[in-house]
Amino acid sequence: MSRIARLIFLAPVYLYRYTVSALIGRTCRHMPSCSEYMVEAVNRHGIWPGGWMGFARICRCRPGGTSGLDFVCEEIPPAARWYKPWLYGLWRGVNAPKS
Repeated sequence: MSRIARLIFLAPVYLYRYTVSALIGRTCRHMPSCSEYMVEAVNRHGIWPGGWMGFARICRCRPGGTSGLDFVCEEIPPAARWYKPWLYGLWRGVNAPKS
């Protein structure tokens, strides 16, 4: 059941990836792209937390926003709760590997 729910939730992402993005080209300022990030976040953390992580990433990918390497976090932030969904996402900066 959860696999079907994830596919339904991610259907707009796949539709965007294979239609609009294919026509205008890869213009995402981040690596991996925002659609790849959303798919990985939902597959790794589930629809609710992963969806909020992906939404936060899309909000950062704008003029004047962040750019560069930005990977899905390995673990859900400790302060995040289902009733505080805004705490799942990283709203500023990037989640780049530590050098």
